[in-house]
Amino acid sequence: MNEVCIEEDKSILEAMQQLDKSARKILFVHREGKLLASLTDGDIRRWILKKGNLQTSIKYAANYAPRYLYEQQADQAVRVMNEHRIDAIPVVDREHRIKKIVFAKDLIQEHKTFDKEISIVIMAGGLGTRLSPYTNILPKPLIPVGDYPIAEHIINCFCAYGCRQFYMIVNYKRNMIKAYFDEIDKEYQLDFITEEKALGTGGGISLLKGKIKDTFILTNCDILIEDDLTKAYEQHIESGNVITMVCSLKNFTIPYGVVNIGEDGRLASMQEKPNMSFFTNTGCYFVEPEVIEDLEYNEPVDFPAIIEKYMEAGKRIGIYPIGEEAWLDMGQFDELEKMKARLGC
Repeated sequence: MNEVCIEEDKSILEAMQQLDKSARKILFVHREGKLLASLTDGDIRRWILKKGNLQTSIKYAANYAPRYLYEQQADQAVRVMNEHRIDAIPVVDREHRIKKIVFAKDLIQEHKTFDKEISIVIMAGGLGTRLSPYTNILPKPLIPVGDYPIAEHIINCFCAYGCRQFYMIVNYKRNMIKAYFDEIDKEYQLDFITEEKALGTGGGISLLKGKIKDTFILTNCDILIEDDLTKAYEQHIESGNVITMVCSLKNFTIPYGVVNIGEDGRLASMQEKPNMSFFTNTGCYFVEPEVIEDLEYNEPVDFPAIIEKYMEAGKRIGIYPIGEEAWLDMGQFDELEKMKARLGC
């Protein structure tokens, strides 16, 4: 229970780190064991989108009117969670001390699905140079992570959301990729889109003109997102975004003392091994079909350049922040090993 309880004086950043460790998506704020508030990943996400400071106390983002049950009402937990569409509810005694927490996930094992069919486009045409010499032999989508190649892990994850239509943009060693997926049993449709020349990280989707008519997900072929993407989809639609970029928090400790220089070469201040926190692009996006139709057919362009073009035109580009542990990336050797460990491979 301690993993989802947090004291009121902690910061938003500390709460995000605790949420990552617990994987429960909710924390209960307390003072000396007494329930004060709840704090969900959604509360933190809204704080971030309002440009809230991550070092601020959690009390500015928390909900100080949380749902709870007294001990004698504990048998009503499932009904109350279903009625109010919440994922967890604390059980307290008469002094409001938290006695236990009931999680819907522990009672009902059901993976959330998108409320409509969403196509998935996997960018798999690159050379994978960061993983050389592995990629001198195998294309990056076929590099194994445990018993399956990374591309199959990605597809299986989206199948759990109810997705059945996949497009894979291929170029380098494409015949090997096609041969692998032609040989396995599939309960989904996988269409290959072939680049005859290098089209960058965005140009390949121009080859999909006329094929996708609704919101789709664009993803790199070397990442996994362990977060509830149905919420990202809901935010994308409600915000009216042309593109929503899934961004992951990153915490980094600079391994040196950092100095700030003042006037006349004097030392203004010094920090010993400071911590930095920032959000980074995961390589996963929710995209409107107009993006495909606006592209010049079969012309090279990187996806960041596409985003900048829409921003300059005043179109809405959004972000969906997730925790550091929710993004698995195998683009480099050390990250590949981390992914294997996280997936139990």
